[in-house]
Amino acid sequence: MRSVSSWRSLVIAAILSFTVAGCGYNTIPTLEENAKAKWAAVQAQYQRRADLIPNLVATVQGYAKQEKDVLTSVAEARAKATQVKIDASALSDPEKMKQFQDAQSQLGGALGRLLAVSEAYPDLKSNANFLALQSQLEGTENRINVARRDYIEAVRDYNLALRTFPTLLWAKTFFSSERPMAEFTASEAAQGAPQVKF
Repeated sequence: MRSVSSWRSLVIAAILSFTVAGCGYNTIPTLEENAKAKWAAVQAQYQRRADLIPNLVATVQGYAKQEKDVLTSVAEARAKATQVKIDASALSDPEKMKQFQDAQSQLGGALGRLLAVSEAYPDLKSNANFLALQSQLEGTENRINVARRDYIEAVRDYNLALRTFPTLLWAKTFFSSERPMAEFTASEAAQGAPQVKF
């Protein structure tokens, strides 16, 4: 007789366990942890942006500076070359001819470096870097947007579980201390596009 009653108790306990598990007891903690993980993903994307953007901007600035230096040297050499004037009466003055030739040589050297840059990079490298920066910025913002959307959906599912049957029963009894999570809301500053300065 004792074995029959313990067998019944075991069956009843098993049925209650499956019923409790099937009724959503685990749903609330599962959804809460999912929402927390989604928020961590949002934070990770913000951190990615914080780490990535300054490095990208510095890289672009480095390339732009190198090319700017080439262009500046061409402009300066051109200015020097046009300042050194030689007229027919000075053609016999070796000092004036040397100044003129030095100025022209500087301009030629600067143009040679510019041509080397333009031949090596038919589109100036800084242009490619600016395009890459633009692409990375767009990709980063898209990743943040996706992470925010995932968080919003996870919070919606969690908050909905706290308010709908059958998980509402568990929310009112065993999880009565649980409160709805805050949804993501954009700040006033987020209404405008971020500024990137070079």
